Amino acid sequence: MKRWRFGLLVVSLAVATAVVSIDSGFGSRLQATSRTSNSLCARSEKVVFSCPVKRSNKIVSLCSSAKLAKTSGYLQYRFGLPGKVELEFPKDRSGSLKLFKYSHYFRALVDYTDISFSLDGYTYNISSQYNGEEKPAFSEDSLIVTNDSTNKEVKYLCRGKPEANFGDLPDVLENSWP
Repeated sequence: MKRWRFGLLVVSLAVATAVVSIDSGFGSRLQATSRTSNSLCARSEKVVFSCPVKRSNKIVSLCSSAKLAKTSGYLQYRFGLPGKVELEFPKDRSGSLKLFKYSHYFRALVDYTDISFSLDGYTYNISSQYNGEEKPAFSEDSLIVTNDSTNKEVKYLCRGKPEANFGDLPDVLENSWP
């Protein structure tokens, strides 16, 4: 089966233990304001992408301010559990739009979206892929964490279809698709 991969390599789970854990205090506030059990976004935020991770209770979420524009608003990545967010990026929401990279490719029966950022020697990549030209059709939504120095990666597959709303991103982030 052909797979479109954005140039990343598959490797062992050893990288997973290297993911930095950040206790921000945000997690405790989030529990009271979270919109659903499948998101780490607050009720006042938009869910750009969110899904529970396979073989885990953890959730990967990309949240934005209610109003998102090229010159205002924020994006923020969160990973963990409601009430116990392990990683939140960036800590300071101001200027956050400059910290994310966005790639999108679309044609009939094919749709690939990639949103990534780098932190402490790792690249975090939220990936949503659909290829209806393959038989059977291929669909995969995941978080891919890559060690920048070794190019080793860990892929966290979504359990089920994610909540995804990429609609504002083309107006806010430059599409870096080659």
